[in-house]
Amino acid sequence: MARLPSTPHSLKLEELFSFLESSFSGLSLKEAKKRFEIYGPNELEESPKKSPLKLFLAQFANVLIFILLVAAGISLLVGDKIEAVVILLIILACGILGFLQEWKADKALAALKEMAAPEAVVVREGKHLKIPAREVVPGDILVLTAGDKIAADVRLVESVNLKIDEAPLTGESIPVTKDASLILPPETPLPDRRNMAFAGTTVINGRGLGLVVATGKATEFGKIAHMLKGVEEEKTPLEKRLAVIGRWLGVLSLIVAAVAAAFGIMRGHSWLEMFLWGVSLAVAAVPESLPAVVTAALAIGVSRMAKRRAIVKRLPAVETLGSTTVICTDKTGTLTKNEMTVKKIWAGDKLFEVTGAGYETQGQILYQGKPVDIFHHPDLYHTLLVGLLCNDARLEDGKFIGDPTEIALLVAGLKAGLKPEAFERVAEVPFDSDRKRMSVVVRERANGRYLVLTKGSLESILDVSSHYQKDNQILPFTSKEKQKLVQITDNLADEALRVMAFAFRETEHMPSQTEIEKDLIFCGLQGMIDPPRPEVREAVKKCKEAGIRVIMITGDYAKTALAIGYDLGIVSERSSGFVLTAKEVETFSDQELKEKLKEVSIFARVSPSHKLRLVKLLKEEGHVVAMTGDGVNDAPALKAADIGIAMGITGTQVAKEASDIILADDNFATIVAAVEEGRTIFDNIKKYMLFLLSFNLSEILVLIAGFLKGLALPLTAIHILWINLVTNGPPALALGVDPPSPDLMKRPPRPPEEGVFTRRLVALITVFSVLIALFLLPVFDYALSSSQSVIFAQTVLFTGFVLMAVAVAYVSRSEYLNIWKFNPFANKWLNLSVLFMVISQVVIVQCPFFNKYLHTVSIPGKWWFILSALALFYLFPAELLKSLITRLFRY
Repeated sequence: MARLPSTPHSLKLEELFSFLESSFSGLSLKEAKKRFEIYGPNELEESPKKSPLKLFLAQFANVLIFILLVAAGISLLVGDKIEAVVILLIILACGILGFLQEWKADKALAALKEMAAPEAVVVREGKHLKIPAREVVPGDILVLTAGDKIAADVRLVESVNLKIDEAPLTGESIPVTKDASLILPPETPLPDRRNMAFAGTTVINGRGLGLVVATGKATEFGKIAHMLKGVEEEKTPLEKRLAVIGRWLGVLSLIVAAVAAAFGIMRGHSWLEMFLWGVSLAVAAVPESLPAVVTAALAIGVSRMAKRRAIVKRLPAVETLGSTTVICTDKTGTLTKNEMTVKKIWAGDKLFEVTGAGYETQGQILYQGKPVDIFHHPDLYHTLLVGLLCNDARLEDGKFIGDPTEIALLVAGLKAGLKPEAFERVAEVPFDSDRKRMSVVVRERANGRYLVLTKGSLESILDVSSHYQKDNQILPFTSKEKQKLVQITDNLADEALRVMAFAFRETEHMPSQTEIEKDLIFCGLQGMIDPPRPEVREAVKKCKEAGIRVIMITGDYAKTALAIGYDLGIVSERSSGFVLTAKEVETFSDQELKEKLKEVSIFARVSPSHKLRLVKLLKEEGHVVAMTGDGVNDAPALKAADIGIAMGITGTQVAKEASDIILADDNFATIVAAVEEGRTIFDNIKKYMLFLLSFNLSEILVLIAGFLKGLALPLTAIHILWINLVTNGPPALALGVDPPSPDLMKRPPRPPEEGVFTRRLVALITVFSVLIALFLLPVFDYALSSSQSVIFAQTVLFTGFVLMAVAVAYVSRSEYLNIWKFNPFANKWLNLSVLFMVISQVVIVQCPFFNKYLHTVSIPGKWWFILSALALFYLFPAELLKSLITRLFRY
C-alpha cells in the first residue's frame, strides 16, 4: 500500500477503488489508522523550528549583553573575579528569563495553530465523520460542499452542480465546472482535469464526493510547496515600532554613558571603573526585556483569547482590536443560539402551534390548544413533509448535522411522526442566493409515485406556484390570496419568527430538470425562531460603554431583525427608522448611505456585496471595522474589514482563510471578549514601558545629578545591573500580563494611529522619573554626610531604588485610574515579584556573605523604615500628578 496512482484522472472508478482498496462506504477506522502510519499526516512540511538551545543562545545576541560580556572579561583579566562572576550571573539570569518567556510564547502559538487547523468531512464505515484535515488518508471518501477548502487531491465519484475555484493552483480566475463521470487521457494537463479536485482549492457551488488519491506533499499543491521552505514569519507592526524605539534608546544611552564615563575619568576615577559604570548606565537606560515582554504579552493574550473561544490567526489583529469602533455582526448563530425551532405553522387558513424547544424531537402540533392528527389536515401534512424531505440536514448517531434552519424543519416533521425513510430522493435543484429556494424530487417507496417538493422565501415560492391547497381542495391563486399570504408572513415576522414557504406537486413520472419548479401547489408557511443568546445583551451593553457601535447585518426579514435588535439593545425602540433593507440600500448614493449609517444600526435582507459596500463606507468615515462572516461570498467583506471574524462552527473554510480571527463558538459575546483582550495587551505593554522607563530614567537622573553635584559615585556597576536585570525584570514582566483595568471597556476606542508613546505616557514617564530622583538624591546626600562611608550611602540608595520600584510598579498598573480605584493586589504575579524583590534585597544587604560580592553593607532598621516610608509617601504626589496629566492629555 505504499504507492499512489500516478494518473487517477485516466482510470475508471472501479479500477481506482480497486487500486486503493476502498469503496463508497469509505475505509474502516482500523484501515484509516494503518494508512495514517504509512503515508503520514496530510500536511505540508514546515520550516525547521529553532531548537531550545538556539532559542537560549539567541537571548545573548544583543549589543548591550555583548558589551557586558566584554566588561566581565576585562574584570577577570585585571583580577576582579568577584565583579566578573556577578556580571556573568546577572547576564545568565537575564538570558534564562528571556528564554522562558519566548519558549512559553512559542508553545502558546503552536497550541493556537493546532486549534485553528482546518477540518474535513470524510465517509468511513458508511458514516460521515468530521476529522482534522491532517488525518485524511489515501482511500478516504471526502465530502465536498459549497465553501469547503479541499483537504487533499481527489478523483470525483459524485458531482452535483459542482464548481471549484482553482485559481490558487492553476491561476484560472473562473471557477471550473466538475464532472465525476469523465474519464480523461493520461496526458491531460492539470487545469483540464475536470474529474479531479485538488488540495488547497475551494468549492464555490454544489456538492460532491471524492476518492482521496494523494495527501500532504504528494498533492499537486504539496509538490509546489516543497520548493518553498524557510519562509520566516513577519514581525508585527507593534514589534517593529518597539524595535525602532529600542535602537533609538540604545544609541542615546550609549552616548550618555560615554560622556558620563569620560567626565568620571576626568575627575580621577579609574578607566576600568568608569568603563563598567558607563556600560551599566547604558544598560539602565534600555529596557532589555522589551522583546520578551512584547512576545509574552501577545502570546499570552492570544492564549487567553483562545480560552475565551477566539482563535487569533494573525498577531497584528490583536493590536487592531483595541482600536475597533464598529462591529458589524451577523444575527443568526452569532447574536442568537443557532438552534432554530419551528413555533408556528400556517396552513389552510389555520394557525397551528408547535411545542418543544431546540433540537429535541419531543413535541406536539396544536390547533387552538389541542393536539391534531396531521393526516386529517392535508395542507398541514404537505407543509411538514416538504420541510422534512426538501432538506439536507440529517440525524446521525443521535446528533443533528446540517443548517440550523433545515434542522428545525426536520425536527418539526419528526415531532409530527413523519418517516423520512419512506421516501427516496431522486433529483434536486440546490438552493442558491439568486433563486432563494431549493427543490427536490422524491419517490414514495410504497407506491412509486413522484413528489416535487420546494421550499424557500415566500416571494420565490409564489413565483413558481400556480395553485394553493386548502384542506382537500386545490385552488388557483389570486392576487388577493397572495396579498393575504404576504400579510400573514409579515405578522409572523413581527413576532421575530423566520418564515419559510412550502409548495409541492404530485406526478406519475420523473420530471425533467427544467420542469421541476413549475406549476407548484402552495401548501403553507412555517415560522421559526432562533432565540437570542442570553450573554449577548450584556456584551452589547459593554460595547456601548466602550464607545463601540454594534451594527447588525443579516439576510433575515427586516421585522425579524428589528425585533431581535431591540431585544438585545442594539436599537432603543422598534422603529422602522433603525432598519434598512437591501432594496433601500441600493437606492442610496454612497454619500446618502454614509448619512444613513449614522443612525441606522440594522440592515436586513442583504447580500455579501452589500456587506462589502457598508464596510468600505464605514472605513471611509474613519471607523475601525470588525466584520463577521461565514459564507464563501463573505470573504471580500472579511478581507476589506480591519478585523475579519469568521464563524468557527458554521463558517466555510474560505471565510476562515480570509479572516483574522475565528470564533470557535460563533458567539457575539466572544467578539467583545476578544476586543477586551486586544485592549488589555496594548494596555499592558504601555504599563511595562511606563514602569521600566520611569525607573531607568530616574537612575540616569540620580547618577548624572550626583556627578554634577560633585558627590561620590551614587551606585556601582553591580548595583545598576542588579536593579535593572534582576530586581526590576520580574515586576516588568508581571505588568505585561496584568489583568484588565476596571475602566478598560469604559474608555473610547484607541485611535489607530496612536503609537505606544502617547503624550500622556511621555508626560507620566517624565513626572514619575523626576519624582523618584527628587526623593532619592537627598537620601544619598544625607546618608553620605551622616556616615562618611561611600559604600554605606551607596547601599542606602541601592535599597531605596528597590523599595521605590515597589511603589512605581503599583502606580504603573493604570495610566488613568488612581491606585485606590482598583484592586492593587489583583495581579498575583506582580505581588510575587514584589515579594521576591524585597526579600532578595533584604538578603543581599543584611547577609554578610553577599556584601562582598554585591558591594553592600548592612544598614540599620531605621533606614529600612525611612526608605519604606518614602516609597509609600511617593504614591501621593505620583497619583495626584497622574490625575492632572489624565485631564490634560486625552492620548
